[in-house]
Amino acid sequence: MSNTEKIIGEIESFHKNIEKWFQGNTENQENLYNKLLSGFSPDFKMVNGNGDTVTLSMLEEWLPTVFGKFPERSIQVENIEVNHSDHHGLATYIETQITGETTNKRTSSAIFLLNDKRALWLHLIENWL
Repeated sequence: MSNTEKIIGEIESFHKNIEKWFQGNTENQENLYNKLLSGFSPDFKMVNGNGDTVTLSMLEEWLPTVFGKFPERSIQVENIEVNHSDHHGLATYIETQITGETTNKRTSSAIFLLNDKRALWLHLIENWL
């Protein structure tokens, strides 16, 4: 698998799983929780659309509070563009979340650490559109 494929796969997989998490659409909540977090570096940090910094430990604490809270939410990812070296990757993409009649759209830039098996999220910056 190429580094580009690893990064695109990680982005698509995470968003598919976070949609399931928001909807409460899983037979094994613990398994999905672990799957969601397995793609992150321990040093992960995110700057969300509000300008707030979120660490991996904050994400770990937040996820249980939103499990099943948005049963109608759908998430789409589009326009993924990837650049990488042998050890790092940069991806940009547009994420759209639709909950009922509310649509939230953001552009995201993510840095990944690459190894032989996969891409791990290291840093994410989201900006509202």
